Amino acid sequence: MNAVRRIGVPIAAIIIFLMFWEFIVWINGWPNYKMASPSDLIPAYVKYWSLFLEMGWQTLWRTVAGLAIAVLVGTFLGMLMGFSRTVRDGLYPLLVGFNAIPKATLVPVIALIFIGQHDLNTVLMAFMISFFPIAVSVGIGLSTLEPEYRDILRSLGASKFTIFSKIALPKTLPEFFGALKVAVTLAFIGTNLVEIVSPHGRGLGALFKSGETNGDYPLMFSVLIALAFLGIVLYYAVVLLEQIFAGWAERTEH
Repeated sequence: MNAVRRIGVPIAAIIIFLMFWEFIVWINGWPNYKMASPSDLIPAYVKYWSLFLEMGWQTLWRTVAGLAIAVLVGTFLGMLMGFSRTVRDGLYPLLVGFNAIPKATLVPVIALIFIGQHDLNTVLMAFMISFFPIAVSVGIGLSTLEPEYRDILRSLGASKFTIFSKIALPKTLPEFFGALKVAVTLAFIGTNLVEIVSPHGRGLGALFKSGETNGDYPLMFSVLIALAFLGIVLYYAVVLLEQIFAGWAERTEH
């Protein structure tokens, strides 16, 4: 019953949203060049289905690659900040300052540094826009570890690795997966920034730009929905991993 609720409620919410969207367009009599309705998107998917498969895959693998690098780098930085107050005091202002920079302004800079390396530029932007919440969550999780736990384990002769693997790591997992859910959506934003801005862009962002150039508004809205779909799929992939590795932290309903 719980599984049915977890699947049925989100699907019902999506259906209600699409019906409301269709109703708003219909009641206002908006043409599809002003606001495409869900029913306008079906012909676009049928007409460009091969492009959606090709471009969607390109966007997905670059996003996942950037997110994977963000997990590695963010976790490493978070561990440094969590275990050392000196490192935390030194790194945190730099990370906050970097995160405050609008990432759209970095796209031309990266394009100039790595000329013609579209895949690298896209993965790099997905990484840069998504590693910050991971680093912060891991750092906070480790830095707030209760000192009495460490003292007890040290008195029993436990090594630093044992303390990390048995206490610190499990305690940090809920914060880590919470940040990873945020990082998933941010990674897609980074990927599409490059795909839209780059003159040689590929992926769903480039397909959106093509629809804008040709005045094909149903195609543009179709790309937006496709991006939302990929984001939802990746989000629930993270939820599945969370259930496997940190399911014990979830509060059950009575």
